[in-house]
Amino acid sequence: MSKILSTHVLDATTGNPAEGVHVQLCGPDGSPISQAHTDSDGRVAELAPDGLTSGTYRLIFDTGTYFESIGTETFYPEVTVTFRINDTSRGYHVPLLLSPFAYSTYRGS
Repeated sequence: MSKILSTHVLDATTGNPAEGVHVQLCGPDGSPISQAHTDSDGRVAELAPDGLTSGTYRLIFDTGTYFESIGTETFYPEVTVTFRINDTSRGYHVPLLLSPFAYSTYRGS
């Protein structure tokens, strides 16, 4: 089982953490495993408290509702990040850098 799965969402248009973004974790079979909202620092510290086995997972970020809440139009109402866990002995961090018309992500530490 993996040790930890966390995420961090930053709003590149304001330079601030994106607070209140709904994040859903889906497992290899596509079913939801957990969900949370980013905190005031734009973070979800743990999305898989029971750990994860090897496989392909998805994080689904509800970016449309976030941008609507701050009165900003967006082209991407949802961002899905698909990633694979091979080494279950380590933790995983999946950050999202967000703007209304672009986004990027990477495997963090």
